[in-house]
Amino acid sequence: MALAPIHSVSEHPLSMDTEAAEPAHLRRAFRTDEFMGTTANMANGFTQGNVAILPSRYALDFARFCQRNPRPCPLVGISDTGNPHIQTSALILIFEQTCPVTTYTVRVSLSNRSPNIMDLWTDDSVAFVLGCSFSFEEALLKANIPLRHIELDRTAPMYRTTIKTSRAGPFSGGMVVSMRPMSPAQAIRASAITARFPHTHGMPVHVGDPSGIGISDLTQPDWGDPSEIREGEVPVFWACGVTPQNVIQHASIPVVITHTPGSMLITDVPSDVC
Repeated sequence: MALAPIHSVSEHPLSMDTEAAEPAHLRRAFRTDEFMGTTANMANGFTQGNVAILPSRYALDFARFCQRNPRPCPLVGISDTGNPHIQTSALILIFEQTCPVTTYTVRVSLSNRSPNIMDLWTDDSVAFVLGCSFSFEEALLKANIPLRHIELDRTAPMYRTTIKTSRAGPFSGGMVVSMRPMSPAQAIRASAITARFPHTHGMPVHVGDPSGIGISDLTQPDWGDPSEIREGEVPVFWACGVTPQNVIQHASIPVVITHTPGSMLITDVPSDVC
């Protein structure tokens, strides 16, 4: 069963400066369903993360998958079985502090949404947090590298590719990438800047011709919203934390909890710490 491509969800504006907001304040708004939408350009200076919550019997294989594929799946934290708290040297998190929209699949046949992860948590759940490229976007903006999805208030486009990942247990499949258009000169600077953020995907995996990684039509992203590529610009592709969602759907796992692409978990971890 393939999860339906999810594009931008309806948004409710927040009554705060989201760029400068504390992560805890944003998570509180997400818990009360005050906001549903993309978290791009929110809580600048803090790490945003992808979420995957699986039954414990799949956790070791999934951890191996992340270890073998660090570009699309950079691990920030893993919970103990049944414990919604994650506490590592870098991350302390309680999963009742959730992301704007949660997508879950039951018996690999239904796709639903819930704003509260704890409604779905069980004593057998294991949570993974993987770094997200939204975390390095503040650094790009400070370097005067414009980001089209923020400019247009859209969700960044994401695409399935023919870039192979390394299998671990039932987990295998193609890498998912996010795309940001920019000039060739900006792409060179963006590569150098994002290389400093290995735990939020690092430097691009591809620049230029999308057909080289199996993308036939940039106007039809698998997730997110189409972008505009203007004269003199090239598409720049980064590994994306939606890759686990792409491989999980082929693994016949009975219950999976993830975030909606573009609606991330905002952690208290500074983006330059991970």
